[in-house]
Amino acid sequence: MTNLAFQRKKFPHLTDEEFRFMVQQEEGRARLRDKLPTLVEQSDWWFPPRLACEQCSSELTATYKAALIRQHYTPSPCGEGRGGSFIDLTGGYGIDSFYLSAFATEAHYVEQDPELCRIAAHNFARTRPHLQVHNTTAEEFLRTLPDANNENNVLIYLDPARRDTHGGKVFRIEDCTPNIIDLLPLLQQKSTVLMIKLSPMLDITAALRSLGEGWQVHVVAVRNEVKELLFVRHSQLSTLTAANYAHDHWQTLTFTLRQEQEAQVSYWNPQDTPRYLYEPNAAILKAAAFRFVSEHYRISKLAPNTHLYAADHLLSDFPGRVWEVIAPLTSSMLKHLPETLREQGASILTRNYPLSADQLRKKLKLKDSATQSIIGVRVADKPTLFWAKKI
Repeated sequence: MTNLAFQRKKFPHLTDEEFRFMVQQEEGRARLRDKLPTLVEQSDWWFPPRLACEQCSSELTATYKAALIRQHYTPSPCGEGRGGSFIDLTGGYGIDSFYLSAFATEAHYVEQDPELCRIAAHNFARTRPHLQVHNTTAEEFLRTLPDANNENNVLIYLDPARRDTHGGKVFRIEDCTPNIIDLLPLLQQKSTVLMIKLSPMLDITAALRSLGEGWQVHVVAVRNEVKELLFVRHSQLSTLTAANYAHDHWQTLTFTLRQEQEAQVSYWNPQDTPRYLYEPNAAILKAAAFRFVSEHYRISKLAPNTHLYAADHLLSDFPGRVWEVIAPLTSSMLKHLPETLREQGASILTRNYPLSADQLRKKLKLKDSATQSIIGVRVADKPTLFWAKKI
């Protein structure tokens, strides 16, 4: 992080306000270098205060959303690939507005913070001139819109603030600002496609009870960390898509709630030692596709509440982590650990196991390893340890 903030005397020609803004630019560029790698390379791109930097979407998740909505825009007569309107009712720093508006003929960024509007207007001026900036509230702007119909394609996007009046984080839809539940009838009246970004901590089942049916839910993770939940409404078909960006591409798995409920799950025979163990990525686990994964990939759960799977065949395209089992660790082996394990060490993973990973590491007295793992799980009703190597 820059030390520019402590060098005020070197810039006597700047007002205090100008100096603070210059510091904000240097700090913002440093904070967002990994999150917005393309935009930080643009010399004329402006950066907002710290909180807006923390809350904005990354380029990866913004481009994922842009790919989702692109199918809803038909090419314009002028051949630019645009058609219809895009409206971001909760503009913030404007990263989602910037990427999602690329396919629209008409686009609107709505934000009640005047400073964020000033920064957005500057950033949009050169590459998104059709993206208009409106310094007002989501509720006020929404009331000015005409009703949507079959002849006008209108996509409305919201990322409601997930903090209360004291700055504390909130997770229920009803506690966000603006209140999506109160606005939902009007939002549906004004849009042909509605996309809502919500907290990754949100309970998906509870959210669907509040929002009703007909939503496509996308659990979006980057390198096995869930970043956001997207709720998209444009049909009566409810689906869940678990998307995880890893190894330079998106891994996706789509299913319906009915498919999950009706999936034929198999369980591993506790008398056998599996050759491979599988753990779905964080997006799949958040989407709770526990039964569907077993049926879809033809792998067996270790136990009803153990979300690790086993098989004797290798799935090269499995969306998650895979280990090849070296051996189960018996009680006698725990008293005298194999020399290879003691010398090379192992990473520790526990799932539905009596001890935490830290407790198990302390008990085994092993150093960490990038190639070997000790996996503590429950197979049927029995706590079990597997010694495995990562694939």
